Amino acid sequence: MYVGIVGVILSEALFFGSLSLLAYATVLWFGFHLFIIFYEEPHLRRKFGTAYHEYCRRVPRWGVALRPFRIFFTSIFINYFHP
Repeated sequence: MYVGIVGVILSEALFFGSLSLLAYATVLWFGFHLFIIFYEEPHLRRKFGTAYHEYCRRVPRWGVALRPFRIFFTSIFINYFHP
């Protein structure tokens, strides 16, 4: 949800060529980031314990986890070219 909201505002900033919307998106992303670090993550750690810790270890906070896709496409490649 957070990435989607900031993405829409960044798209509007590009579409309208607005520096104020770009600044707003930056401030909003920073606010979301602080909210996630200081409120959401501690709450989820208390609620789910070690399961959430493992999840955080495997999944990046803001980026995209490409590792499962690499494993999937590698297996397709091996099965297709090496039957």
